[in-house]
Amino acid sequence: MTDFDAIDALLAGARQQPGLPPAGQRRALRQALNLSRTQVAQALGVSPSTVGGWEQGRDPSGEIREKYAYFLAAAQERLHPQADTPPHPAPPHPAAGPPGSTTPAARPAAPAGDEPLPAPQPCVLCGAPATDQVEGYPQHLHPADCTRPTPNPPTAPHPETPAPAPARPSPPVPAPSAPARSQPPARHRSPHHGRTPGLIARAVHEALDAHGGDLKAAAAELQRRAIPDAMALLDACRTGARYDIVGHPPLPDILRKKSAHGADEVWEARPHWARHEAPPGTADVTALDINGAYLSALKTHLPLGALEYSTGNVHSRRRSGIHLITPPEWDHHLYLPNPLGNREEPGPVWVTEPTLRLLQRLATPQYGHLCDPPVIHESFTSGSTEQLFEKFRQTLRDAREKAISEEDEVTLEYVKSMYSKFVSTMGESNYNRELYRPDWMHIIRSQAFVNLWLKAHKAHTAGLPVMRVMGTDELHIAGDWRQVFTEGRDVSQVKVKDVYTLPAGRR
Repeated sequence: MTDFDAIDALLAGARQQPGLPPAGQRRALRQALNLSRTQVAQALGVSPSTVGGWEQGRDPSGEIREKYAYFLAAAQERLHPQADTPPHPAPPHPAAGPPGSTTPAARPAAPAGDEPLPAPQPCVLCGAPATDQVEGYPQHLHPADCTRPTPNPPTAPHPETPAPAPARPSPPVPAPSAPARSQPPARHRSPHHGRTPGLIARAVHEALDAHGGDLKAAAAELQRRAIPDAMALLDACRTGARYDIVGHPPLPDILRKKSAHGADEVWEARPHWARHEAPPGTADVTALDINGAYLSALKTHLPLGALEYSTGNVHSRRRSGIHLITPPEWDHHLYLPNPLGNREEPGPVWVTEPTLRLLQRLATPQYGHLCDPPVIHESFTSGSTEQLFEKFRQTLRDAREKAISEEDEVTLEYVKSMYSKFVSTMGESNYNRELYRPDWMHIIRSQAFVNLWLKAHKAHTAGLPVMRVMGTDELHIAGDWRQVFTEGRDVSQVKVKDVYTLPAGRR
């Protein structure tokens, strides 16, 4: 084979991607047929959130794009059938055989108003060149012309039955003559509604069955699918909600990474603090592990819409976002960590809503005026709510507690992976392309750090020396910590990670 032959073979096998209608029309087509995103997702083999992303403007690729284009074209044809199609088929072409023969039926004429294309364009169903159009979309008018392979090739319709335009029968739906607005919202009838915990139990059961009861192999599989399963659970938990979480509003430049391996400009205030000297008589220290740090942090004020820019030292409790502040001086390093973390650079810094609110609380009499209020210079905020992930959080919490009570370590590790990976991949991550909200990621992580700081302050207020505060879940306390915290594995409890004795020089 010559080089030119190879190029010809390559071009012959190349296929153009089928076109898709605008994002708004995709959603309108689905809703007009009274189909839920879950129903469409199951038919296409994707998650409901993925379908929601397509309806917000994202485009699929490859084979899944062909399937989605096929669905949209079939939906369009069902809602707007060809205007000149008679109630019964036209008499067969003279060349056609008698009824029941295998001779192809006569091809339908182009619908009224759909003129032949001046030049061939890719068919929305198969991608091959088409010379006709339906409702403005390039499309073959007869299934036999479509090169898209199907498991069951369409046969010629019975002479007494109108020939359908789609190559496959569409799922049964109510008559399109009824206006869509008269029907309840389709997503209110999601098959997962009211039984979201069953998604977790079913996934564990299927993994164990697939691996013949091998706990290690099942756990490894559940770890791999933790992110898509978390998104499917989130979609089920959001059934009937008004806000579409898969929307990707434009983000300010401060939330964009400066390089592939760099970071954006937001400071999360992650603590990394150790006390230099312990009070006299201090010897034994207990390292406590805070249970479900990221799970608890899902309850935080999250901005709903696009972030709006504002200036001035003004803060609204009904909004949430990212703020450029001049942080206050912190004069309590000897016994409490700085709520801003171990930041060494001076001057203004972009912080999240939880960090700002903590600094404002510490400036009140309730906390003994531990610092001055921070000064706000600029903000990117939107109307907020604490309830965005509440059902999702409660479902995961209940599954976690049930797994602990039943000593089901496979389910426990699976649930932990779901919420920890969910938080860590909602920013710029290749592992979760369905949800892109780096502002939410920063806010949730910062809320976990704030929760840890407040536990340290609670111990200090009770008279216990705080020795170390690290990351999201590590708190070292000297003395009888059980007078402040309850030991256990529930989210509201703490576990003992280690017990050690301070060197003589540090007592």
